[in-house]
Amino acid sequence: MEIRRLGPGDDALAVSRVYRASWRAAYRGIVPQAFLDEMAEDRWCGFLTGGRAESLLLLDGQRLAGTAACGPARQAAPQRRGELISLYLLPDYWGRGLGKALLEAALERLREMGCREAALWVLEENRRARAFYERQGFSPTGAALADEIGGRQLRELEYARRLET
Repeated sequence: MEIRRLGPGDDALAVSRVYRASWRAAYRGIVPQAFLDEMAEDRWCGFLTGGRAESLLLLDGQRLAGTAACGPARQAAPQRRGELISLYLLPDYWGRGLGKALLEAALERLREMGCREAALWVLEENRRARAFYERQGFSPTGAALADEIGGRQLRELEYARRLET
């Protein structure tokens, strides 16, 4: 396995497909199925090429197995706070310890950016992801956001953890 930054020559569409496959599996029963079924494969291309966040790729040989994005916190936050914006693996790679490796690489990037704390937002109903982040030292902050996805009102919870230097 190799983890590296998304570069200008990389295929943003292939990375967007990882997001879509992960969403379809992770959010089944949470996000309306019609929304998941109709999701365009290029849905995240603009985000990936927009320059607001830095994306990391997890490669299994030549196969793109996962991706994470991190950068400055999007919400009003304490100084030197970064954000894990996303972390997605293809479902066949779940449960193999690769999410932890990808998370650690993203947290290391935030440390390199000078961040002393990392935050993330996770759907309240996504118990699998919440348990994963809690095992990695993240705790709920008490902050929550209302979000509408596919016509359904959902709640996102903020989690955070200190970054050791």
